[in-house]
Amino acid sequence: MKLVQINLQPHFGGGEVYTAFLCRALTRLGVSTRLLTHPRADFWDRVDLPGDTERIVVADGAALPDLLPPGPVWLLAHGPLPAALRQPHARRYRTAIAHMPVQGRNPAAFADHDCVYAVSNWVRDGLLANGLPAWEAPLYGVADVGPRRGNPDAQSDGKRGIDATINRTSRYDWDRRKGRDRLFGAVEPLIESMRSHPRFARRPGLTLGIVSRLTPIKQFPLLFSHLAPVLAKRPQVNLEIVGSGGYASVRDLDHALAALAPGQARFWGQQRNVGGIYRQLDYLVSGLPEKEALGLNIIEAQACGTPVIAVHAPPFTETVSNGLTGFLYRDPREDAGADFGRLLDELLEGRPRPKPELAEGHLARFSFDAFVERLRPVVDDARRQTSLE
Repeated sequence: MKLVQINLQPHFGGGEVYTAFLCRALTRLGVSTRLLTHPRADFWDRVDLPGDTERIVVADGAALPDLLPPGPVWLLAHGPLPAALRQPHARRYRTAIAHMPVQGRNPAAFADHDCVYAVSNWVRDGLLANGLPAWEAPLYGVADVGPRRGNPDAQSDGKRGIDATINRTSRYDWDRRKGRDRLFGAVEPLIESMRSHPRFARRPGLTLGIVSRLTPIKQFPLLFSHLAPVLAKRPQVNLEIVGSGGYASVRDLDHALAALAPGQARFWGQQRNVGGIYRQLDYLVSGLPEKEALGLNIIEAQACGTPVIAVHAPPFTETVSNGLTGFLYRDPREDAGADFGRLLDELLEGRPRPKPELAEGHLARFSFDAFVERLRPVVDDARRQTSLE
């Protein structure tokens, strides 16, 4: 089957993790991939792609049509299809995976698509509300907690053999398209060489963690503008931040956390062994919900036995089983974090910690085998649409 996937993101994130396990699932279903990638996305060399994935670097977006194989083609973009591939064509099935909700965004980005696959019901509801051709069921992701970016020193199969060593790295992920970031990015390695890079060790008290890229869709600065005053009143609660972001995202999060006691929040930068990280936290803390599509980090944490604390709203109501795999609390924009504070007090007073590993039915929805079965009718449909059988 002639399938071309398009992922032109220059940075590594949840969409790229999704691309990798999608390629592996397609291989199991007998479908090989030609993957078109961004020239600055060198991380693909260290991502676990199956042997039948042919990766081609796209230097010029206008040349995309020339990179398609002859004959009928199933086009599958991560995000909206590039304009050069959207024109109607009798021998192309034009599809995309919606990794972001269209709520609050321009739904016209998915115009001129034959089918759009949502990664959650929250995303699918937004597609349908805007009259877009959404697939019949969400393509939930997989709890893929192996080493990231090909780190040869981090050994993890998601269950055992965990190298949980964490040393602090840079908390910045520079956007080379911006002059300021290029300048700071050139200077930072010198500064980093003179800084200490301590090893992570748990501290006494309750350990909350962020394990995520610090991107605007997570809305961490807005979230902690409400939660930081609540945390400041409970100094026995520690916040560990694992991930990196652009200059503005890190700056704004710093400002939001200014109310905390010195050292109550610590930044650890981007890390590769996410399985080892989750297991050193008492709870993972999600960002705000409405701009989030699914939250692979929420699924990953639960697969590692780490419960989640998240706002009681979709898509988190799809990925967290309240009381079984974590706790849902009222949106702090509605009550200034009062419900979050109540939950923290209960945890500090000894409320039992959920054990996500016991919620087998819930976790099974996000297994690789379940993903393959969700993908099977998608592949069958694409074969019919392109008459490739």
